[in-house]
Amino acid sequence: MAHSLPSGSSHRLGNLDEKSKAIIVELQHDGRKSYSAIGKSVGLSEAAVRQRVSRLIDSGVMEIVAVTDPLSLGFARQAMVGVKARGDISKVADRLHGYDEIDYLVVTAGSFDLLVEIVCESDRHLIDFVNRELRSIDAVVDTELFMYLSLEKQKYNWGTR
Repeated sequence: MAHSLPSGSSHRLGNLDEKSKAIIVELQHDGRKSYSAIGKSVGLSEAAVRQRVSRLIDSGVMEIVAVTDPLSLGFARQAMVGVKARGDISKVADRLHGYDEIDYLVVTAGSFDLLVEIVCESDRHLIDFVNRELRSIDAVVDTELFMYLSLEKQKYNWGTR
């Protein structure tokens, strides 16, 4: 599945022409779609699509990844953690980048300074990670866990603007 990078990316879709945007939309619907089929849909040759996709990936506008279901892969627990911190939030975010358990990390405005999605193999793994890793960071003042009970909607085909 292809998805555009978050708005924090240094690249903006406004710089893209309609053909490149159409390619992104096609890949968001089916990341395995052939360049030939995409070319037919958007009015370009297979070679032109291949070149544009390569440029989109190389420039950081999009990436093509496999989206998995963590439960099917043996990860029994997912949670969003709200983190309150003091000092330079960027330094806390940089420190959190290295953890395999974290698959989503954003700096926010509001009640929390950071939102961190954690995927763990068990409740014990989650508790240990939060206590031994997150809460051990000096700048972390408070955490609040939001345990996932049921995933009701997740989409990656929001198109382009």
